[in-house]
Amino acid sequence: MKLVRYGAKGAEKPGLIDKSGQLRDLSAHVKDLDGAAYSPESLKKLAAIDPASLPAVSGNPRFGAPVTGISKFVAIGLNYSDHAKETNNPIPSEPIFFIKANTALSGPNDPVEKPRGSTKLDWEVEIAAIIGTRAKYVSEADALNHIAGYCICNDVSERNFQIERLGQWTKGKSHDTFGPLGPWVATKDEIADVQKLSMSLDVNGQRRQTGNTSTMIFSMAKCISYVSQFLTLLPGDIVTTGTPPGVGSGMKPPQFLNVGDVVTLRIEGLGEQRQEIVAA
Repeated sequence: MKLVRYGAKGAEKPGLIDKSGQLRDLSAHVKDLDGAAYSPESLKKLAAIDPASLPAVSGNPRFGAPVTGISKFVAIGLNYSDHAKETNNPIPSEPIFFIKANTALSGPNDPVEKPRGSTKLDWEVEIAAIIGTRAKYVSEADALNHIAGYCICNDVSERNFQIERLGQWTKGKSHDTFGPLGPWVATKDEIADVQKLSMSLDVNGQRRQTGNTSTMIFSMAKCISYVSQFLTLLPGDIVTTGTPPGVGSGMKPPQFLNVGDVVTLRIEGLGEQRQEIVAA
């Protein structure tokens, strides 16, 4: 299934995209796509519904983030060797992770705000996992069993805030709109191999990032298992897993986003995002 939340901000409804690409309403079957909706029991019930029996949604409504009510938004850093090299960082010997504020979460095509005082606004196309069952001290072999599905995340980053303003990376990763998610969550049955997905990002129509999840330093399973050794992941939680090379801070000379720029992200099987940069 491809699960979505659609409608005006703050009034989103649950839905799904059927095999023909038609958006259909799920409101009669689930109140919203929160952690409980992504549990194995809930997904089994939703999968049993004939999509043709669901009301078709006309027009082109806004898509919101495809999960709500999360307890935490976890991000893995420097998880592609070429990205570590381009940013003059050593290849990590174990996963680096940090927390993005839940308030950073936004729809896949919502505008991204350039914060006040921002001088180095950057982009990062990433694949994110949505947790389906509680994960604490899980093994790498069992880790994927705790995932409900996958989606695109733009781990928007303000490098000045992140690196030059002291404190933790969270400072440069958590402004409102710094976590565009979606357009949909593809349940695990939709993705044959999460470690073989092409990914790309364009800025103003020019390619900046081209990569594949096959080149992750730490696999999706390793990331989930590792994070679960330090904190408990709950249903609905987001774990986004790092970006391939091509970020603005790695260019020579560095290039960053300005008001009016448009960023487009794609991951195989997970759709496309488009964001325009606006002033906060």
